[in-house]
Amino acid sequence: MSGSPVARLNGLTQTYGKVCALDHVTVDIPSDCMVGLIGPDGVGKSTLLGIVAGARQLQSGQAIVLDGDISSSTHRTSVCSRIAYMPQGLGKNLYPDLSVRENIEFFARLFGLSHLEQKWRITELLDSTSLTEFADRPAKKLSGGMRQKLGLCCSLIHDPDLLILDEPTTGVDPLSRRQFWELIDRIRSRRPGMSVIVATAYMEEAEQFDWLLALNGGKVLATGSPTEINAATKTTNIEDAFIALQPERQRDGHRKLVVPPREHSSSEPIIVARNLSCRFGDFTAVDGVNFSIEQGEIFGFVGSNGSGKTTTMKMLTGLLPASEGEALVFGRPLDANDLDARRRVGYMSQSFSLYGELTVRQNLILHARLFHLDPEVARQRIADLTGKFDLIPYLDERAAELPLGIRQRVSLAVAIVHGPDLLILDEPTSGVDPLARDQFWELLIDLSRNQRVTIFVSTHFMSEAARCDRLSLMHAGRVLATDTPAALVKARHAATLEDAFISYLEAESADGNLAPKGSQPIVSVAAVNDGEKRKAARQARRSVFFSAQRLFACTVREGLELIRDPIRLTFALFGTTLLMIVFGFGVSTDVNNLTFAVLDRDQTHESRAYLEEVRGSPYFVEKPPLADYADLDKRLQSGEITASIEIPPGFGENIKRGRPAWASAWIDGAMPFRAETIRGYLQGMHQLYLTDPVIKTTVQQAGPPSDIETRYKYNQDFDSVYAMVPSTIALMLALFPAILMALAVVREKELGSITNLYVTPVTRLEFLVGKQLPYVAVALINFAILFTMALLLFQVPLKGSFPMLLSGVIVYVFATTGYGMLISAFCSTQIAALFGTAILTILPATQFAGMMTPVSSLSGFARVLGRCFPMSYFLPISVGTFTKGLGFQDIGTNLLSLAAFVPILTGLSLFLVRKQER
Repeated sequence: MSGSPVARLNGLTQTYGKVCALDHVTVDIPSDCMVGLIGPDGVGKSTLLGIVAGARQLQSGQAIVLDGDISSSTHRTSVCSRIAYMPQGLGKNLYPDLSVRENIEFFARLFGLSHLEQKWRITELLDSTSLTEFADRPAKKLSGGMRQKLGLCCSLIHDPDLLILDEPTTGVDPLSRRQFWELIDRIRSRRPGMSVIVATAYMEEAEQFDWLLALNGGKVLATGSPTEINAATKTTNIEDAFIALQPERQRDGHRKLVVPPREHSSSEPIIVARNLSCRFGDFTAVDGVNFSIEQGEIFGFVGSNGSGKTTTMKMLTGLLPASEGEALVFGRPLDANDLDARRRVGYMSQSFSLYGELTVRQNLILHARLFHLDPEVARQRIADLTGKFDLIPYLDERAAELPLGIRQRVSLAVAIVHGPDLLILDEPTSGVDPLARDQFWELLIDLSRNQRVTIFVSTHFMSEAARCDRLSLMHAGRVLATDTPAALVKARHAATLEDAFISYLEAESADGNLAPKGSQPIVSVAAVNDGEKRKAARQARRSVFFSAQRLFACTVREGLELIRDPIRLTFALFGTTLLMIVFGFGVSTDVNNLTFAVLDRDQTHESRAYLEEVRGSPYFVEKPPLADYADLDKRLQSGEITASIEIPPGFGENIKRGRPAWASAWIDGAMPFRAETIRGYLQGMHQLYLTDPVIKTTVQQAGPPSDIETRYKYNQDFDSVYAMVPSTIALMLALFPAILMALAVVREKELGSITNLYVTPVTRLEFLVGKQLPYVAVALINFAILFTMALLLFQVPLKGSFPMLLSGVIVYVFATTGYGMLISAFCSTQIAALFGTAILTILPATQFAGMMTPVSSLSGFARVLGRCFPMSYFLPISVGTFTKGLGFQDIGTNLLSLAAFVPILTGLSLFLVRKQER
């Protein structure tokens, strides 16, 4: 510890609604050392780290970080590349569809590393964290601990001056934790001035730090070295000091846990696994596992990350089928459809699996109802659990908004709300503070010893593993040993259970040493010095507003995520094709093959001549004559005919004598557009008959003094396909690109990876445009498919300029993806973005953009909506180039108007996407 503090906090206050996360925190955090943050769950540790990292907006007070005010956007821009921040949560800063290597490469590009520098840094990080053999595995297929290791690699890729880690080793096995800190020590040895701030739930880790900051209730309880804090609290270790520092109300009744001896049961085992195996393709996750668990036993599962613990537990709950072997639960072969057996099992998964939109109370009530608990029993059970787990202050908060430790407590309560006979808990206390862990284990011990509940629990806390009646140690899908904790320690002649576990792992390896190859520096001094020079060069360029490399990094990542999602990619490429066929063949403004029937009450030559006008029309198909009015009503109602023509008695006689003659038409008005068209057809036919003396009668009459001849230009056959196909192209290029882009930004908000925007050098413009480009490319591929279909399938020729059409398409898809980007920036959930984009695209596209009614014919607000939608300007380009042979001189104004949407929509999106979380 030397020099000025790495962070100086003065009067820091942060609130979320009624909850005060930080309450006038004033503290100087020393530089050039390892600083640890300890405190119960939900006391503001993550908030404080987020503010120091620049990820969270400061509400009140002052935070000076790296000699500048972190609330200043100018200072954040200048120092963000000197800071690395790994947020709380299992791989929260990662991208699930990208491989291990691709995730690290993405961060390397964001921080401006050259290809050569990327290569040796990635090699060292993968080697040091034992991830080399998993380099090509997608992040979503990694175990929780492996995701944490990958998140650390991404944070360390650019050798930061300030490394901020929010519970980085939660869910990480002891050997990997040791490798973590060895890796950080090696990096610090190369860069002695690097400061590290870590929030941790592992008190044995906190013992090794240089300086500690204890928080509770948003206030600072104590600061100093571990030795100083132990002396101040009159304790011998940090775990006891942590408990001693808590308010009396929280530690009231706390005592050192003692596990009473278990009464051995003579009944058959609750769980029996015989040669249990599970394979995913060529990968064997679990390989011939054997063990049994007796009634009332606390059976622990300890293993390296990715060793198959979670897979084994899922097989025993019926969530995964076994590839080989046999699993017996309650003495019967496991059957996933056996509801009675499932009601006797409680399961808590490794990841948070509750309903984030529901409150804590609603989650508990929902699960009580799912297990058919009596309402009064459920109410009392929920009251007991929320009291024991200290969840009462959080009952009405949404589960997704809770701190990690609190979320774990909720999951624990839900797992036992129905009073199961068997509890399967997959790392239930990951991220939970020592006091809460002890409270939870008190409950487990009570369930086991007093209620004879069998407990199968996996953990990475060796202090918890030591409390189990028996342990299975697992590695690479196989059980290495099963015995009591004391027997396992004795068998390896180890001092502690952690040493015994690592000894078993080392003995399992081929060379007897599982320490990573990177335990010694693998980079020469010359390479390190060269890397420092390159880093200095990167720092000199950090003031650049725009970086093509960072934009390219965002584009590559978004493109890879799209390619790795085959369903989304298929809909993106061929959904437009399907709808083009549906719209092209199924939607038409042509009115043909109209059915009609005749009620001829005159039966004269003149009435027959009159009806021949309709019978000779290509638009009408005659049905059998009508018998009477009742028949007319019946056939119109059933839809057999769409119109009927009645010729009254005396029609022919009136025609011959030159007297007024009438005929009536009955039209089905259920579809107004079709009915209006039929009326127009019949009126035209009627006028033609009255003005044609050859058809009308043998009496010669003078012709009309003048006539109007109507001829159609561009579409002489008056065939709607020539308008519908170009219009459908415009509609498809508005709908699909907008929807795809609308999910891009909001998806990162939901997954939490939006934090990478807050804490890396990437600008909002690079972030948004980088995400936009892959969807522009997909839209252009869509256009190529739709254009080919228009020419070959629908036989609609392009009469105008193709370069003009292509220019319009390029500008148009930038505008429509920008439209989706704006909605995505505004929304906070993918469901809202999806529905919002669909509604806000389809409605104006079909009603106000000229597809059905010309925009010039609209008035008032409808006209404004039409002018504010990009399709209104592209539709004349599409229809004009296809049917009218228009070029730039004819529709250039539409192209320029369309181009104006791109900067406007991008600017609005930039305004909505912030560089800090509120």
